[in-house]
Amino acid sequence: MTIRTVVFSIALAICLLFAQAVEADVIRLSEPVAVTDEAEIFGAPLDADARPTSLGALLDSPDDYLDAAVRIEARISQVCQKKGCFMIATSGKDAVRISFKDYAFFVPTDTGGKTVTLTGVLVERTLSEEKAAHFREDAGSDAIQAGKAYEIVADSVSIPRS
Repeated sequence: MTIRTVVFSIALAICLLFAQAVEADVIRLSEPVAVTDEAEIFGAPLDADARPTSLGALLDSPDDYLDAAVRIEARISQVCQKKGCFMIATSGKDAVRISFKDYAFFVPTDTGGKTVTLTGVLVERTLSEEKAAHFREDAGSDAIQAGKAYEIVADSVSIPRS
């Protein structure tokens, strides 16, 4: 066995151990309700009757969408790293917190950076400083502030597999 072979074997073993460690860091507390070649769907199947809109339109005219079922596609910038119980969706300068209906499902903690399709209802909330601080800690970000805020309560999230 040559030194080159030994070094290659050690490097390969280190890479495999690193890959396993990275996978171990991902928290998946919910299983998808459906899996396709393209996506995993969490919660319920996507609501075909939900009104398609963009995140920008939703936040530009929130009163037009409050308490109505909507369907949006948005990039996820952050996910709660403790258990995947909420995420922050962004589209350009717009951002909104997404929670999950009845706290009944969670998304994998490695969902950040992906563009997802979701259905849910836009609601208006008032966040206390304590609650906002809790969300900032869980998300690892300063993006969530106290005061009046809009939130999407999702009943379904389709996450691309790639």
